[in-house]
Amino acid sequence: MKFGVVVFPGSNCDEDCFYALKEEINVDTRYVWHKSNQVEDLDAIVLPGGFSYGDYLRVGSIARFSPVMNSVVEFAKKGKLVIGICNGFQILLEAGLLPGAMLRNKNLRFICRYVCLSVSNNNTPFTLDTQKNDVLKIPIAHGEGNYYIDDSGLKRLIENNQVVFRYCSDSGIVNDDANPNGSLYNIAGICNREHNVLGMMPHPERCCNKMLGSDDGKKIFQSMKAFIEKNF
Repeated sequence: MKFGVVVFPGSNCDEDCFYALKEEINVDTRYVWHKSNQVEDLDAIVLPGGFSYGDYLRVGSIARFSPVMNSVVEFAKKGKLVIGICNGFQILLEAGLLPGAMLRNKNLRFICRYVCLSVSNNNTPFTLDTQKNDVLKIPIAHGEGNYYIDDSGLKRLIENNQVVFRYCSDSGIVNDDANPNGSLYNIAGICNREHNVLGMMPHPERCCNKMLGSDDGKKIFQSMKAFIEKNF
């Protein structure tokens, strides 16, 4: 089993993802340069957080045209696992692998703190190690995490069980007070209809050890590992 962490100019969470996967989850992991198309040996791809290409023009809009993204799209079409974290989520939206768009945070400020997430769908390759409505403590760090989609798109997301994580209180209550950025429907993470591509704004790689304040992020990566071991 091998995971790949894509490195774009401006990525700043690639090493965090690499360490979490290799040292905490114990899976073979390698970096994938943004100009490479060599992903055939991988079982899962991680698009990490950061500021790809400086976030010029629009977050993720330049990275979407990186040579590696053609391979990521084909990789996803084969049913293999792809997770985009923070800026990686934004890139997945720009690439059309996930629906919707990101707006500036409602308060127009960069937010960096722990939040709580409610697991809306525990029947995905990324949430097998959780129960429905579990509350996960995972940090966010973004200025444009205000997820938006039109009414018909939101209806499809809900009908197809594509909403995976929602911002909630520490007791699991989903409401406006628990929403850090104004995200529609308190959405913190969604998947595609096939459930093999996940985008999430919070950073699971930053909470894979209790010394960091939480190890709830391990559940996401451990779920991916268990799914691959069972199905590939």
